[in-house]
Amino acid sequence: MDKEPMTLVGYNKVTKELEYIKSVERPETVIALDEARQLGDLSENAEYHSAKDKLRLLDIQIAELNDTISKAVIVDPSVLPHDRVSFGSTVMLVDVDSDEEFTYTIVGGVESNVEKGLISFNSPLAKQLMGKVEGDELTANLPGGFKTFEVLEIFYKELEI
Repeated sequence: MDKEPMTLVGYNKVTKELEYIKSVERPETVIALDEARQLGDLSENAEYHSAKDKLRLLDIQIAELNDTISKAVIVDPSVLPHDRVSFGSTVMLVDVDSDEEFTYTIVGGVESNVEKGLISFNSPLAKQLMGKVEGDELTANLPGGFKTFEVLEIFYKELEI
């Protein structure tokens, strides 16, 4: 079975989302489906078909979240050394060509959010950053082409998801 490393913050986020869907969204949808069913002719009942579709999608989402939780391995990055890039490290990089600076924190797949600077440990950039130390240069093969970065700083900070 595949394991899915994630921080406790990410694990709590996934379990809360699952609990909300199971305790609020799904029961509301079941009620809506029952109410729509009572409206009569199901073949032309848009509310019925909409509720049925939503219920199917919620059940898929519940199954996916259960699967993610069953694979979860909670990693506490605060106890890991961050002299080299590892899971949970926050890394400040500079694009050698443009002098543009980037800061990314390496997290589990379910926690990743590029807009917030959270990248999955499985992403192309994170894979190429692993094990690097401050001052290292790397030419990363990214979806947009090759980019050369210098690692400016590596540190640990608490996640805010």
